[in-house]
Amino acid sequence: METRRLGKNGLEVSALGLGCMGMSFGYGPPQNKREMIALLRAAVEKGVTFFDTAEVYGPFTNEELVGEALAPFRGTVKIATKFGFKPSASDPAKWNELDSRPEHIKQVAEASLKRLKTDAIDLFYQHRVDTGVPIEEVAGAVADLIREGKVRHFGLSEAGLQTIRRAHAVFPVTALQSEYSLWWRKPEEEVIPTLEELGIGFVTFSPLGKGFLTGAIDEHTLFDKTDFRNVVPRFAPEARKANQGMVDLLGNIAKEKNATPAQIALAWLLAQKPWIVPIPGTTKLNRLEENLGATSIELTQDDLREIEHAASQITITGARYPESSERMVDR
Repeated sequence: METRRLGKNGLEVSALGLGCMGMSFGYGPPQNKREMIALLRAAVEKGVTFFDTAEVYGPFTNEELVGEALAPFRGTVKIATKFGFKPSASDPAKWNELDSRPEHIKQVAEASLKRLKTDAIDLFYQHRVDTGVPIEEVAGAVADLIREGKVRHFGLSEAGLQTIRRAHAVFPVTALQSEYSLWWRKPEEEVIPTLEELGIGFVTFSPLGKGFLTGAIDEHTLFDKTDFRNVVPRFAPEARKANQGMVDLLGNIAKEKNATPAQIALAWLLAQKPWIVPIPGTTKLNRLEENLGATSIELTQDDLREIEHAASQITITGARYPESSERMVDR
């Protein structure tokens, strides 16, 4: 698989990474650990070198899974994880409060290193911007960890323009992680031009619209009671019905290319900028193989213009987060 460079400090990763959250958290019950270890190792064998996790996924269990699965490959793979959440004071089972105090960041780093079975975190993201802590202090704390050799690169997730600029002025930000896909294109307005100006890579989560752009979900699909999509407005049955046009568009192009809708959605992202790295998640080997097939699909300028024209006629319905989560997104 081709590789791509994130930022200006030498972080080189596979053109497609693997988002690991759904193996332990978010999309229904945790998957079988032995099967997920096998899937992670199969990804390495197929050329994936970039894996995404976070302490809050589980919490902790996803980092432990990734650490155990990838321990034999630490010389060849890059692992990204995140800090910035803490348990709710009123309900410790809910990790829905923010904490990016420097002392907390350093505590999280030490714990994550143990769970990941490694001596250095390749990419350490602030998971959500904590307005209670100046971003300069956050950047300074991660810079300290980098100087100590415990972290290699600094990242931000769902950060706004001013936060990105302020953080980058203190210590170079290697990558921003945010949602970007054919059904969430807001980053094109200001974020992508800013990243290009500053030389920051873009790691795109939910590149398949949390599964919707694969064509495997329609208005009648029922999710497990523990699946967070149950509370996402964009996944209300009426919104899914209204948004079917985007899936139909991808399906039509996929037929022309002898591909799948998911592959076209990923190929479109890869064609946007050479420093964009999507991290689709999956728990199934056949879906992993399907996603990786996107790297061999070439979309011509005519193809991209056709997609752009058709997509511009489609209005996407529904917010991408419930209100409680939307409040945590930096503007």
